Amino acid sequence: MATMTAEARKAFLSGLHVGVLSLNEPGRGPLTVPVWYDYTAQDELVFFIDASSRKGQLLTVGTRISLCAQIETPPYQYVSVEGPVTTITGCDVERDIRPLARRYLGQRGGDDYANTVDLSDSVLVRVRPERWLSADFST
Repeated sequence: MATMTAEARKAFLSGLHVGVLSLNEPGRGPLTVPVWYDYTAQDELVFFIDASSRKGQLLTVGTRISLCAQIETPPYQYVSVEGPVTTITGCDVERDIRPLARRYLGQRGGDDYANTVDLSDSVLVRVRPERWLSADFST
C-alpha cells in the first residue's frame, strides 16, 4: 500500500465516485451519507443538498466536513478530505444540477433527472479541502 501523491489524489477525487459525506451532529454520532459531488479546477468540492434535510440543517459556512471517495474492488484505493464549507448558495439547474446529474447518470439520464426533480429546496455547497488521506493498494 502506498499513499498517493498530491497529483494522484486530486486526479482520483476528480474521478467519478459517489462521495461519502460525514459531518458532526450534536448529541449523536456523525451523520454519514452518500452524495454526488464534483471536485473543481479551483480545488473545491461541490455538491448539492436539500436545505431542509438533516445534512442541510447541519451545514453552515465554516462547518467542517469530511468526504471519502473510494474504489470498492481490489486493488482498493481511497481519498478522504476534510475542510470547511466556504459557501452555501441557491442552485441553478443549468449551471449546477444538470452538469452534476450528467456526470453521474450520463446525458440522457442526467437531463431526465434535471428536468423532473424538485429543486426548490436545494442549495449548492462548496468546501475547501485542507487535509487529505489516501491509499493506493495497487502499488
